[in-house]
Amino acid sequence: MSNQTVRPEDIPISTVDSPSVVLELIYQLKIKDVMCQAVISGKPGDTMRHIQAVMRENYITGIPIVEDRRLVGIVSIDDLVTALDKGYIDRPVSERMTRNVIVLEDDMPLSFAISYLNKYRYGRFPVLNKQRELVGILTSKDVVRTLLVEMNREMLRLEKLHQNAAGLAGSFSEMEFSTVRYDFELAGRASTEIKKALKARCMDSKIIRRIAIASYELEINQVVHSNGGTISCSIQPDRVVILATDGGPGIADVNLALQEGWSTANEWIRSLGFGAGMGLANAKRVSDEFQIKSTAGAGTTVRSVVFISSPKENAPI
Repeated sequence: MSNQTVRPEDIPISTVDSPSVVLELIYQLKIKDVMCQAVISGKPGDTMRHIQAVMRENYITGIPIVEDRRLVGIVSIDDLVTALDKGYIDRPVSERMTRNVIVLEDDMPLSFAISYLNKYRYGRFPVLNKQRELVGILTSKDVVRTLLVEMNREMLRLEKLHQNAAGLAGSFSEMEFSTVRYDFELAGRASTEIKKALKARCMDSKIIRRIAIASYELEINQVVHSNGGTISCSIQPDRVVILATDGGPGIADVNLALQEGWSTANEWIRSLGFGAGMGLANAKRVSDEFQIKSTAGAGTTVRSVVFISSPKENAPI
């Protein structure tokens, strides 16, 4: 048994079709912003009966087992039921705990946690830091509670932005951000700031979402596949231009890279939830104009344009 199953309705949030304000938050927030840091844990030498008592006293249904701050396993309420049924409730947890534990990292975007909760249906996920030490526990309740608080703050912020929107309408704005290979802690920063700038102009929400998808996909694509580069955004009266430029290693076959589901991501990247082969395809899908130039061994430049005045009539978003 693993991290404790929950019902699908316990986390009614999607990283695809949730409202735009929720989507922005789940890509902006990090798991460390949401997780519970006061972790109740056990030791490998504790008995299953002792773990049962700790769960009962603290009204929890699962406990991570830790040795020298390192996660070595987890015990769920179902593991205890089995221990009682089979008569090994007084044995050490090291003999019966689940060792193959799916974990999250504290610097991952919150979107990872939601994807994991929806995919695995577990009640909790241990959270590790870069040193692989246990630093928190994340549950579906933590996610929902934090999003409710942050949504309220976002609504207050948007009210203030609307008050200044008239002075920004019709003006030009240029933005540029750097990306670093495998730096998932900052991944999503460019697209988040671009969305904020567009919202400050009271731009149509469907247009903002299309631009946000293009910028996010191109940004993540650089973090996963390139040696790092820049994401620039030019907000013009009639269009928004996203330009993604990196210094390599380039794309051997551009047409193949644009096919949905084709990816060169390794298993580690895929285990983090990236590398599904939809990045460039999604960016192209939401763009009114889309160009990509790449040379194997050199670099790649992608230009995505979304028109403000005459958007695609039925652009899928």
